[in-house]
Amino acid sequence: MNSAQGALFGVLALCGAGWGLTVPLNKIAVSTGYGHFGLIFWQLVIGAAFLSLIIRLRGKSLAITWPQAAFCVVIALTGTVLPNAASYYAAARLPAGVMALVIALVPMFAFPVALLMRNEPFAMLRMFGLLFGAAAVALLIGPAASLPDPAMALFIPIALIAPFFYGIEGNVVAKLGTRGLDPIQLLCAASWIGALIALPLALGSGQFIDPRPPWGAPDRALMATALIHATVYSAYVWLVSRAGAVFAAQVAYLVTGFGIAWSITLLGERYSGYIWAALALLFAGLFLVQPRKDAEKS
Repeated sequence: MNSAQGALFGVLALCGAGWGLTVPLNKIAVSTGYGHFGLIFWQLVIGAAFLSLIIRLRGKSLAITWPQAAFCVVIALTGTVLPNAASYYAAARLPAGVMALVIALVPMFAFPVALLMRNEPFAMLRMFGLLFGAAAVALLIGPAASLPDPAMALFIPIALIAPFFYGIEGNVVAKLGTRGLDPIQLLCAASWIGALIALPLALGSGQFIDPRPPWGAPDRALMATALIHATVYSAYVWLVSRAGAVFAAQVAYLVTGFGIAWSITLLGERYSGYIWAALALLFAGLFLVQPRKDAEKS
């Protein structure tokens, strides 16, 4: 592995560790009954405010054109509003470890979309890597011992909505770029626009969260999630532009590993041997997928 590849894998690992931490934090955020649209609204507002400050400190502008705004609407819907609505809903009903495992399906959705959009060439080695990931998820979801309650399986299709949209979003960025915005500007604008979309949904559904103190563990978890998401997502957008959507989507495997580790540490969750066998398959799949050659030269 050369230095360029090493840098890409380093960013990938940092993204995985950060997003993995949001898995148990999401579980804590929904623990007292907060609704998904209320959580999404405040996640976006907190993240957007944080990124706006960073942009100002860098001496850059927050102004965007109408075409850029339209692109940000797509990013807001596919990258946050729709997948997070499904994730928060499912997180209230599934163990955090299972949610971490479902994220591993992002590459399985991203790969066929990448082929259809001609973002990535077909490569048998990559296909085997993605098949390793699919086998790992099947191993975890299939056996009866994997879920504490078999009825929980009904909510797994809802959880799958998130990786589906993440796979689409990564390919959109890889195909269209960032429309002249740097990753932080893009995420900031998309977050403000997403908040405008989420606010009427939160109010109309009765899920709006009163931001006034006292703040409990769910509120602190929401704030931490928003700040982590804003930071890691900016790095992820950069990674997609440098290494391609399919390689960047492998962050899902690291999110799975770190998500399980964080869930054990913070929530005290315990898992069967199926999970550890699946993790071995997940990481085997990760290392079968290499960055694009043009990314190494850039």
